[in-house]
Amino acid sequence: MAAPHWLWVVFTLVAATAQTFRNATQRSLTDRLGTVGATHIRFLFGLPFGLLSLVVVWRVTGDMPPPSAASLGWTFIGALGQIAATGLMLAAMRERSFVVTTAYTKTEPVQVAIFAVIFLGEHLSTMLTLAVVLATFGVLVLSWPARAASEAFSWRPAALGIASGALFAIAAVAFRGGILALGDVDYVASATETLALSLSVQSVLLSAWLLWREPDTLRRVLAAWRPSLPAGFFGAFASEMWFLAFAIQAAAPVRTLGLVEILIAGLVSRRLFAQTPSLRDIAGMVLVVIGIGLLFNG
Repeated sequence: MAAPHWLWVVFTLVAATAQTFRNATQRSLTDRLGTVGATHIRFLFGLPFGLLSLVVVWRVTGDMPPPSAASLGWTFIGALGQIAATGLMLAAMRERSFVVTTAYTKTEPVQVAIFAVIFLGEHLSTMLTLAVVLATFGVLVLSWPARAASEAFSWRPAALGIASGALFAIAAVAFRGGILALGDVDYVASATETLALSLSVQSVLLSAWLLWREPDTLRRVLAAWRPSLPAGFFGAFASEMWFLAFAIQAAAPVRTLGLVEILIAGLVSRRLFAQTPSLRDIAGMVLVVIGIGLLFNG
């Protein structure tokens, strides 16, 4: 079943919105489970929903191709990249200047474009390249904390933040590679199968690591299954939407449009609109809007 080309926009906007709610539900469990435990719930409690989606799609479409060696390889790389990226982001947050370094992770769309060219042979037009750069720079302007100017610059947190963004970019490109490697099949089936595979890998690997290094954390995660289920649902749902978008469109435009998450999060939290926005806030939002507008003209 072929999808209308514009449908990736809908999937991406829904994914960014669901991801905002997933982050909110995860954040509420951080004090109880710790950062690693709260991170693991997106995989462990998202897995049942991912497997359920797989069964439903298989029954409805009747089209569920067996995974090839290439699709398994790409998906495994994506799953590992996402775990490693999260780990580096948490490491950056332990630095004194973590508020600054998290802004560096917003360079992901630019790095997605670079890695997509290298690994998938995808090329962006000049207009799309400009859209990626402008929207990314706009989000950097919005997310860079005002008090950063008073902090001493440190290469370590900056490197951790950029490396985290790079691994998130590699994960996005690898997941698209895994979807495409399943061949010319129903795009919903290929996206859902890739999601179920990645959640399985991530759940097994992180559970094994916690069992080895932090068994108490794993016990607390399992005991907190009831409040963790919403985070798992929103995590799996957001990932399903991202993967459906990847099945239709190249990774760079998808992740660039996904930057609207910062605007959605601002609306939800009211932080962007609780007071008169500064000139920098306005400039950042204008750049994001211009960049996203160029996506649809490129």
